[in-house]
Amino acid sequence: MLKTKLLLTLLVVTAFVRVGIAQQIKLSPNVKKALSTVDSAEIKADIKYLADDKLLGRIPGTPGYQTAVDYVVNRLKNLKVKPAGEKGTWLQTVRLRKATLSKGATAAIVNQKPVTSSNSDTLSNVIDDLIAGKEISISPDPESPVQNVNAPMAFAGYGISQPDLGYDDYAGLDVKGKVVLVVRGAPDQFSSSVKAHVANTSTILKTAALHGAVGVIIGPADSIVRPLVAGVRGVYSVMNSQGKVSVSRSFYSGQIRIFANVNYNAFRMLVNRADKNVKDIALLIKSGKPQSFAIPVTITANYHSVYQDIVSYNVIGKITGSDPKVKNQYVVHSAHLDHLGIGTPVQGDSIYNGAHDNASGVASLLGIAKVYAHMKVKPKRSILVVMVTGEEMGDLGSGYFASHPTVPVKSMVADVNTDMPTIIAPLLSITALGAEHSSLAKQVSQAATYLGISVEPDPEPTQARFTRSDQYSFVVNGIPALHVKYGNKTADGKNNLADIVAPWRAKYYHKPQDDINGIFDFEAGKKYAQLNFLIGYLVAQDSKKPVWNTGDIFSTHQ
Repeated sequence: MLKTKLLLTLLVVTAFVRVGIAQQIKLSPNVKKALSTVDSAEIKADIKYLADDKLLGRIPGTPGYQTAVDYVVNRLKNLKVKPAGEKGTWLQTVRLRKATLSKGATAAIVNQKPVTSSNSDTLSNVIDDLIAGKEISISPDPESPVQNVNAPMAFAGYGISQPDLGYDDYAGLDVKGKVVLVVRGAPDQFSSSVKAHVANTSTILKTAALHGAVGVIIGPADSIVRPLVAGVRGVYSVMNSQGKVSVSRSFYSGQIRIFANVNYNAFRMLVNRADKNVKDIALLIKSGKPQSFAIPVTITANYHSVYQDIVSYNVIGKITGSDPKVKNQYVVHSAHLDHLGIGTPVQGDSIYNGAHDNASGVASLLGIAKVYAHMKVKPKRSILVVMVTGEEMGDLGSGYFASHPTVPVKSMVADVNTDMPTIIAPLLSITALGAEHSSLAKQVSQAATYLGISVEPDPEPTQARFTRSDQYSFVVNGIPALHVKYGNKTADGKNNLADIVAPWRAKYYHKPQDDINGIFDFEAGKKYAQLNFLIGYLVAQDSKKPVWNTGDIFSTHQ
């Protein structure tokens, strides 16, 4: 265990040491001149258009989103990018399904034996009903409208199975045909990006299914009361033409029959049924000591799901590489085009414009495309400019593209993602989320050094940002990927940008106030576009394809 922890620490430190000693790269006059064409005024104009009220928040399946699609396609055409979607078009069709739980969902816990432990709640009946929406929130099933579940239960800690990293909640635990109860979180021994991955809902569901479970119920890591509304609001998935799930963050096709969250009281009650104490278990698993066991109860659940199907689109363009040997390999530049549409009014405004999130990222991609348009000699590998749908619904458009690309599935060598670069202050330092897992750290350090930018560890490691945007879709499909975010460095030397961003985020993030009238530093936007261009360009020029670090957790996805 200790050796594993030391190895993880060494890998992260090594990555950042390598960043710190990067050699200065030399760019040809051709590339230098093209790089200088990125225009902060054009970035502002693109953001202003995409975040205009007339687009009504760019939610997929609406005329506003289609207007955004038409706009970026026209811009790409003018920048001499070629279409790389389906059947020679610019588009890839993404079939989205919103599944919502019907009224009348029921769930109950049936005790298999009398409970006499002092740790346990006093029982008046052998059956405990769980009140939907209060004690339990069942996620709708996007494939089967009617589900009836009757299965025994087991507690599986965090629901993590990573024996190579010295931690396995499933070791010695039989969960075949059972519903597993897990607690949200990860052991302290894992790095922030590994924590974000293993605690991601899709990873928890897949791990449970691979061990034979038929359901997953997640309990909170603390006693704070939070609303349980997922099933009522609905969840989204990408469906294939046969009506099966292609991509989902809340469903594992073919085996998981119930996925739900419970509140703290219900979670404590279930753990107590096995004569265990929640607080004791929480301390042990947090310290890296798995605590898994059978729970002597059966859960029964009956629920119906209803569907609303939506057609949306990814936009895909291509810049063909110059080297015949590797031009059929692709470096992807991605950003999500969608936002939240019209929602609950805040200060009298109900249009969630998404100027920073993520019109700014799309504008950055258009700036990158402009650089390539002005390059007389293209890079060796080809470039894909991919603007995806459904990020706000769970990285769905990118998940579909990464697993069903419009180019050969093994031809994508890297993804450089841009999502809400937070251009509110000069860009003096960055963190490259995910770069420490692969050889992409080299290109990040080279590009940043060239532009006079320092590279730092993630200033907000508890935010799980590595799994919260589209780069994660590429990672889980075996493609090295990263997402560049701001570092902490500030012009006044206080180096506290994260503290400045926090109140800004509270006011603007996922609020109608995120429009063109907010706080912007368009010169920082220009520098972001130049940086991400350079990272992708250096990968496209490198004689070697990016690779995962030896023994890295994500290397198993290749």
